[in-house]
Amino acid sequence: MTFRITIFSQEIEDFVMEAKIDAEAKFAELHNLILNTCKYQDMNSHGFLICDEEWRVKEHIRQTCTDDIDTDEDINLMDSCSLRDFLEEEGQRIAYIFDPEGKRFFLMEISEILFGQPEKEGRISRMHGTPPIQHKTEDKTVQSGPGSTEEEVEEDFYGDEGFEDEELDMEGFEINE
Repeated sequence: MTFRITIFSQEIEDFVMEAKIDAEAKFAELHNLILNTCKYQDMNSHGFLICDEEWRVKEHIRQTCTDDIDTDEDINLMDSCSLRDFLEEEGQRIAYIFDPEGKRFFLMEISEILFGQPEKEGRISRMHGTPPIQHKTEDKTVQSGPGSTEEEVEEDFYGDEGFEDEELDMEGFEINE
């Protein structure tokens, strides 16, 4: 059995990846596939969040065991958990934390479960757009085209005025554990 998983970002609208990976593969293999494809650094605190249809977290699959975890709770590690142990049906939702420091993540969904088409190794079967940068910094300067100044970019920046708090639905951005 093979999972076809669609991976997308809330930050970049035109970015989407599609991974095909065997159900027997460990979460670590999917983690490495995403890191290598997006050219991200491994930070030893990445993780997967198994979610319900409302994106509420049901299970956490961690890269490593840390001291801040309650010892009474079951600890699921990427190296020891197979995808088939947690992924069961088409439409199931997952989040992948690619920037643990900035609490940023990819949203993922099981698009299709394929039978009789084994994947020896996980692979990205389709990719569109550019993934978001792994780390956002607060002091990042505005990148502008040749010959333009930072002041010109700031003056013409779309959406910098007239923002109202009511326009943003914060519930859609929360992940509760």
